[in-house]
Amino acid sequence: MNVIKAKDRLELEKKIPQMPWYVEKFMNYKLPDLSPSSLLEYARDYEAFFGWMLAEGLAEGASRIQDIPITALEKLHMESIDHFKMFLSMRKTQANTRTTISRKLSSLRSLFHYLSQIAEDENFYPLLKRNVMAKVEIKRTHKPKDTAAKLEGKLLQEAEISEFIDYIKAGYGQDVSNNKQATYAYEINKTRDVCIVSLILNSGLRVSEVVNLNIEDVDMKKKLLYVFRKGKNDETFKTPVYFRQDAVDELTRYMELRAATYKAPKREKALFLAVANGKKEGERMTKRAIQEMVVKYAKRFGKPYLSVHKLRHSFATDYYLRNDLYRTQEQLGHASPETTQIYAHLTDKTMSEAIDKQKDGTEG
Repeated sequence: MNVIKAKDRLELEKKIPQMPWYVEKFMNYKLPDLSPSSLLEYARDYEAFFGWMLAEGLAEGASRIQDIPITALEKLHMESIDHFKMFLSMRKTQANTRTTISRKLSSLRSLFHYLSQIAEDENFYPLLKRNVMAKVEIKRTHKPKDTAAKLEGKLLQEAEISEFIDYIKAGYGQDVSNNKQATYAYEINKTRDVCIVSLILNSGLRVSEVVNLNIEDVDMKKKLLYVFRKGKNDETFKTPVYFRQDAVDELTRYMELRAATYKAPKREKALFLAVANGKKEGERMTKRAIQEMVVKYAKRFGKPYLSVHKLRHSFATDYYLRNDLYRTQEQLGHASPETTQIYAHLTDKTMSEAIDKQKDGTEG
């Protein structure tokens, strides 16, 4: 079972009763098509919006989010939505980026569309008589070319991929040799950490997909991993994803010492384990632990901007240079080829630099 989805489902089940009845109706409508993780994002967006409505006195005397009547939504003006956008962008803590604001507005538009165009009362009239969100223009905040521009210079190029893996194998240990605590933790987890980074850089897995991997999800002979793909709501099907030969040795080493190093009980099927402070048995690594692990090595390596997701981007750019758009889309699990076009823009620059280097080498 997808552990992240299971956790998100539990949180979603706690949040839904705290929402107005019409939001719960919308969630039930979306449930067959969206994963618990996606619905939880909707719930968080609505929580922020309805909380803002209460604070602004736009909820007709309601004191709790679940008590906000649907008529309060009908009375919202365009000016109210503008104020909400300003609230999201200006708040002192957890200020939102333009991309996040657009996503939150899209969540609202989905709810308002459902209430005004799909859901009906007992007389077959729309539940929402007036839809202010239909007037709201949500500008696209990032095009593939823009995303590519932001990533330029922040990814590992061909030679750097192996250099980063080699650094985790030995270089980091030399850099922290004077720190006994860091050295101790490094020696215990080095093989595991190398394996995780190598696997991402040789398959393009998302961090959530790495977290959810179980031992039986690895087929060493076929060089396949079976993962729960983002956006897929079928929890009975795992998508096969290939990994390169370069990751085979690291996976083999880690799996040979997994049980002895992390002393996991037999019932623990997770591939990647960690022993939490105060505990004796290993358990599934968390998403945050993997993210922090990558950042730790990246800073010492001299690339503090590297993250798990940028490792995925690094693989994708390298993979796209050797394959086509369709194969890259399949390997990464993108729902739309438009997302994959990021790497087309990134490789334009990579190819031009490679040609220049070749020219410099031949004419020297």
